[in-house]
Amino acid sequence: MPAHQFTPVRGRVERWSFDSNLLENRLGDPTEREVLVHLAPEGLEILERGGKLPVVIYLAPFTSSGPQRAGWKAFGETLPQRHERLVSTGEMMPVILVMPDTFTSLGGNQFVDSPVLGKWSTWLAEGLCPEIAQRYSTNNRFGLVGKSSGGYGAMVNGMLRPDVWSAIASHSGDVGFELMYGGTWGETVSHIAADGSAEAYLKRLAAASSMRSSDFHTMMMCALAASYDPRPVSASLDLGVELPVDIHTCVLDKEAWQRWMNHDPLEMIEQHHQALSNMALCFIDCGGQDQYHIHYGTRRLANRLESLSIPHTYEEFVGTHSGIDHRLDVSLPLLSTSLQ
Repeated sequence: MPAHQFTPVRGRVERWSFDSNLLENRLGDPTEREVLVHLAPEGLEILERGGKLPVVIYLAPFTSSGPQRAGWKAFGETLPQRHERLVSTGEMMPVILVMPDTFTSLGGNQFVDSPVLGKWSTWLAEGLCPEIAQRYSTNNRFGLVGKSSGGYGAMVNGMLRPDVWSAIASHSGDVGFELMYGGTWGETVSHIAADGSAEAYLKRLAAASSMRSSDFHTMMMCALAASYDPRPVSASLDLGVELPVDIHTCVLDKEAWQRWMNHDPLEMIEQHHQALSNMALCFIDCGGQDQYHIHYGTRRLANRLESLSIPHTYEEFVGTHSGIDHRLDVSLPLLSTSLQ
């Protein structure tokens, strides 16, 4: 079994919150969000001497959130513990490590702007970053790191807002939508068929006393629809959540599916690759046995970056989509160095 990390956190973990109307959404989620910040002892010393530190923001995967990453974990270590270990051994330089609450009532988000879920991309760049800069002595260099949905968020926001982000690291981020999502429509449609629509399913789920394991995947597909293809509110749509597939025949709506595909990094890179060319770090990795088949899309993305002469680092490791926090031992040191 993996070793458990017993070492106490010797630096400082601060908790604060701020309100932003950028997060107003059709779900009625709160716009005030908690933010956890960790400073290693060495980082505190730098700040006390009047120095400045770079900022690394951790984007959580679906059904998780930043504060969870600071919580105790059996046979593992928290993100603050990892930060302190890597700094104390000289493997990384201290940073202002930020873990925001980015959860939504649909289980998470993809860190893009959506009227259903909120303007999360804009919130990161124009809400969270200025708030951090106001509270801490930063060197005005900000990086993003995340896994799965969080890795997708890091990659996409690096493309969309190169004016804000200086470095990104994507661990098993969503890429290659056709292979990732395309083969799951039958399962999703069968799960919501009795409800008649995605919104009816979500309404029933919201009133349920508990969730079944199968609900998490279906809820995620609805959250993806809310992120990639939000529809106008109408007499039949209270939220604007509609799947790009016929509920009765499971036939894809080609126009709706293309709106999803427009958010696939494999398509976005064609329009936004120049944004990545000036990144201090563009790090991508994926397990070669990823159960969601993300490694195939990631290989294609890395090949396209290579052909476009975009500086990047791609690593493929032995592993699946699960239990890959150890890969932060690779990305965090790279981020800390590139953001100096």
